[in-house]
Amino acid sequence: MFKTRLLSGIVLIILALLFIITGGYVLWTAVAVISIIGMFELYRIFHVEKSFPGIVGYAAALAYYGNLLFFRAEDVMVFVMGFLIVLMFVYVFTYPKYKTEQILAVFFGVFYVAVMLSYVYRIRMLNRGAYIVWLVFLCSWGCDTCAYCVGVLFGKHKMSPRLSPKKSIEGAVGGVAGSMLLTCLYANIFKKPMDITTNEVLILAVISGIGGLISMVGDLTASAIKRNYEIKDYGKLIPGHGGILDRFDSVIFTAPIIYYLAVYLMG
Repeated sequence: MFKTRLLSGIVLIILALLFIITGGYVLWTAVAVISIIGMFELYRIFHVEKSFPGIVGYAAALAYYGNLLFFRAEDVMVFVMGFLIVLMFVYVFTYPKYKTEQILAVFFGVFYVAVMLSYVYRIRMLNRGAYIVWLVFLCSWGCDTCAYCVGVLFGKHKMSPRLSPKKSIEGAVGGVAGSMLLTCLYANIFKKPMDITTNEVLILAVISGIGGLISMVGDLTASAIKRNYEIKDYGKLIPGHGGILDRFDSVIFTAPIIYYLAVYLMG
């Protein structure tokens, strides 16, 4: 199991390097495809993955990504209201075929998965985004690894015993500190090509610390949904890891946080 998980992790890192370094249409396509798969995994829990409302959800996600690539309109409220109205049309004119919670799950899935993951692409398109985008993974996957190591060695106080018994407060502190240290190391290595000062290195470390803390909420959110619906994994797409949502649960929450902190703190 460990060997399979390790090999899958290496493949994921290679793909991440390929897509993010290339950027542009390649990254846009990769994030859009990952989002649709993640939405399918979430919709499957509510049995709407192949239904008419589910198809409307996929179409809305693709429309959002189309706007992101071709129009780049920032006023998402038009999209939110338009999608909600269309979904309500579907709910009303197919009544009582679908339950309220199924329609709400379709609406939720577009924003929880597609919109939030899109920030990986949006960060990449920022000035110095080719470098800043890696903070998303330092904050999520890096924090997770550091938290695990510190938790195994020093963990005594459970952070959320009913939701995730193996996670400890000590591990959480280690994860946040680890993500900040990794970012400091990373930023200093690429300090010259990024054209940043020492103060900006520290700002990036703070951003990573906040992102690392938020990434744990993302991880626990995905766990809470799985526990509520009594499933072990969202899927089996990634051997040893589960589905897209099992591997990208923390990235989903981290990416928007990194984007807005980078925009407002780094300029």
